[in-house]
Amino acid sequence: MLEETIKWRSTYKPEEIRWHEVAVEGETGKVYRASFHDRHGRTVLILRPGKQNTTSLDNQLRHLVYLIENAILNLPETQEQMAWLIDFTGWTLSTSVPIKSARDTINLLQNHYPERLAIAFLYNPPRIFEAFWKIVKYFMDAKTFQKVKFVYPKNTESVELMRSYFDEENLPTEFGGKAVLEYNHEEFSKQMSQDDIKSANLWGFDDKLQCIGNRHSGSDVAPEPVCLAPSAS
Repeated sequence: MLEETIKWRSTYKPEEIRWHEVAVEGETGKVYRASFHDRHGRTVLILRPGKQNTTSLDNQLRHLVYLIENAILNLPETQEQMAWLIDFTGWTLSTSVPIKSARDTINLLQNHYPERLAIAFLYNPPRIFEAFWKIVKYFMDAKTFQKVKFVYPKNTESVELMRSYFDEENLPTEFGGKAVLEYNHEEFSKQMSQDDIKSANLWGFDDKLQCIGNRHSGSDVAPEPVCLAPSAS
């Protein structure tokens, strides 16, 4: 598995993906890193599949890879895992990802980011999701399957399980919490551009090019980042 991941990283180069390359995928906030952590200090990714806004499966996966890498980048020193919160508001079979895309996402997590996912809460999925789930779950290994938890507002046991992982004050109202959070693409883009600089420093790319990412707001105002050659000093 390690050898395969090394080969994958050498060709896919996830650490070299920059926000301006995938920003269009994030315009609706269908996947983004939350501003809060769970009770264990894990980075949290919020996924809202009902807000799908593009059709390129390759670009969608690239966007997800970028955010997984970003979630890992922002982990505290004492933590190595992330948590996912999946909001099914607005989800229909017409907005669901194809089975192949779901399988590719699961394989990505299991094969190239093993044990990075601590828990994934699927909040209030519609009944029609059951047909999709019956197929998708067979792509999961036993460990990943055990990390997926369904939460229904009227099921006290499932709600309590989720709240054992999250402070109710931090948990968004969409997940039964008290926090009112609205995704702001421009502000999130600024944050990601800053993280791109941090990532470049971590991976040593600043020795080659120093890029000032000024592509913050999305497709309307999105110039290419300004890249400067390093000084001779």
